[in-house]
Amino acid sequence: MHNVFKPGDYPQVLAGLDGHNDAAVYRLNDEQALVATTDFFPPVVDDPYAYGAIAAANAMSDVYAAGGEVLLALNIVAFPEGLDHAILSEILRGGSEKVIEAGGVIVGGHTLTDKEPKYGLAVTGLVHPDRFLTKGGARPGDALILTKPLGTGLITTALKQGKADAEHVGAAVRSMLKLNRHSSHLALFFDAHACTDVTGFGILGHALEMSESSRAALRFHMSGIPLLPGARESVAKEAFPGGLWRNRDYVLPHVRFDASLTDEDRLVLFEPETSGGLLIALDAERAQPYVDQAHADGLEAWIVGEVAAGSGLEVTR
Repeated sequence: MHNVFKPGDYPQVLAGLDGHNDAAVYRLNDEQALVATTDFFPPVVDDPYAYGAIAAANAMSDVYAAGGEVLLALNIVAFPEGLDHAILSEILRGGSEKVIEAGGVIVGGHTLTDKEPKYGLAVTGLVHPDRFLTKGGARPGDALILTKPLGTGLITTALKQGKADAEHVGAAVRSMLKLNRHSSHLALFFDAHACTDVTGFGILGHALEMSESSRAALRFHMSGIPLLPGARESVAKEAFPGGLWRNRDYVLPHVRFDASLTDEDRLVLFEPETSGGLLIALDAERAQPYVDQAHADGLEAWIVGEVAAGSGLEVTR
């Protein structure tokens, strides 16, 4: 579909009219720009409170990928007729408390009747117009940092299929509930060149967007990529989310895999994430200080690869 909105016609729109953007950024003045994004999806876990909180964390993540802070949010709700409204109350409570944790507030929203519950947020944040992060800007020689392990899509699919271990589900839920807020603070502090959050397109899908936006190649090392406990077991149980195959078809023409990598390795990298971590490109000499500071602050972070000249993606052993 042809986009009638041309970037040059709207100079106050700093991100959102071209390229791959996690959120729209709109300049208000020399010190402030709005960050706007939205996301919602059906339940990924059985507990309604956890589902609401996870959906909220996932929606707010795009603001953090842009280096912003959450101001306010609007609920987006679809709910079946006849389903106990106490379930909806718990979903909304989970979302509201997660937004409060982020320093924001939910100020309303919209509800409609649907056959399947769906929940998420339309989020508005603030960022400095000269200090926001995009997927473009990764430079050859940069290191790549990931701030959450992979595997939520596989594990929640195993849960839906009745194949998941309770301990694995618990670890996945704890990961999905974590905000990317302070990981974003550190990305700004260490002068990151590019950033995205790892969600529905999987790590390789979002990395491809970063590669294309930055006009650079991204190389990952499989041995350094963190996985949630149960991720590989879910592959062995063939608990594959439908988005995994769409991601594979989208990314496969643009990625080179080391011949020693197994099918299991590759499938884990294609799986869609829910409320995943940030993928950050920054100067190589600042990568270990970022990881050390993240660990000191009680966060997770791993160096998972580097940026190189060229195009596309590469995954080594």
